Amino acid sequence: MTRTSPAGTGGGEDDGVRLDDPDLVRCEYETENGLSARWSVYRELTGLTAPEVAFRAVEEVSPDRMLEVGCGWGDFSARVAAELGVSVVAVDLSPRMVELARERGVDARVGDVQALPFADAEFDCAAANWMLYHVPDLDRGLAELARVLRPGARLVAATNGLQHLGELWALVGRDRAAEPVRFFAETAEPFLRRHFETVEPRPVEKTVVFPDAAAVRHYIASSVAHKHLADTVPAFDGAFATTSRQTVFVCEKTRG
Repeated sequence: MTRTSPAGTGGGEDDGVRLDDPDLVRCEYETENGLSARWSVYRELTGLTAPEVAFRAVEEVSPDRMLEVGCGWGDFSARVAAELGVSVVAVDLSPRMVELARERGVDARVGDVQALPFADAEFDCAAANWMLYHVPDLDRGLAELARVLRPGARLVAATNGLQHLGELWALVGRDRAAEPVRFFAETAEPFLRRHFETVEPRPVEKTVVFPDAAAVRHYIASSVAHKHLADTVPAFDGAFATTSRQTVFVCEKTRG
């Protein structure tokens, strides 16, 4: 029988580990191992997933030139280029991620969203998927994204909710609602509205099933900031169900 657990309390970031610590992020993405392990749990999801919502948000505006920041191994950029015929440029802080993106045929470069190496109004769409919570100066990063977008252009920015996989994190006593304010589904909109004229959240919820306790431990061990909690997962029999709570923000820059 699939086991579920209500979201719990406690935990947070009282151990001093922060998702927006540049050294932590740089170390995490020196290889693709952790990212690959985390994304593997979503491969069996069907229907309208958050990455699909983000893709369709790009498709809606038929851009000629798109920038993706925090591109990872380049799967989103490669799909946009191949299926929509868009000219795509991608940046990532990690040389390894840039290398992997280039292997997919993406024009990828090492770069920081806080200091983008592009001219004003160079793009008519930008994507920032599951990366803005890593940015130390979020306002600066969003200002840079707005700067390189043309008037009326679109930003697509996906992130997790504070209760994303909440049942799973409750097993190890972590309450994500206690974390510092960063770019999560519940806290992102005020940041976005300082830089974009319109902001539309498109929430997506899916059930994620882990086959057993070992799979839960493996997922936590692959996390960016809470690997140390993997050994605290209690033993249990059967599968474990938890809820993926993600939001894609679709934002439009003022036309002038």
